[in-house]
Amino acid sequence: MSIDNINFLITCLNVIYFILPAYIANLSGLAFGGTTPVDMNKNFIDKRQIIGNGVTWKGLIFGTISGTLVGIAQGIISGDIISGLILGFLLAFGALLGDAVGSFIKRRLNIDRGRPAPILDQLDFIAGALILASLFVKISLTTVGIAIIITLILHLLSNIIAYLLNVKEVWY
Repeated sequence: MSIDNINFLITCLNVIYFILPAYIANLSGLAFGGTTPVDMNKNFIDKRQIIGNGVTWKGLIFGTISGTLVGIAQGIISGDIISGLILGFLLAFGALLGDAVGSFIKRRLNIDRGRPAPILDQLDFIAGALILASLFVKISLTTVGIAIIITLILHLLSNIIAYLLNVKEVWY
């Protein structure tokens, strides 16, 4: 393996480590979700639900807490707990906000919950996470590009695994 390949692998691992609070928040929001939707079952002007039943207060709160805790742990490791807390919160909350925006867009496009919206389904949460995190830290285009590629791959793999474990009804 060449030095360039090793450097690229290290860069990819650093991006995964950086974005980990967003990944954990997104997974935790799904795992701990349920109950009351964030939009309180309200409809938009077009009579369709604003966001949908998939984005819940419980998922938003527990997902944000979970991702923030990962950020705090990263802060402890790096020796800067406050920065870890802030960045963890921004990545976690941003991921869940991005997911909610993605659901809002899907409802406007008449795409029902659980139906695929390629690219939007995979990248809404990462876009939200990176946008909010960029308010606190400078994020390079390389980091953004690698985060997008890794997220697309991980999203597909995790959905396939969840489908095989009967956690999801569809593989995508």
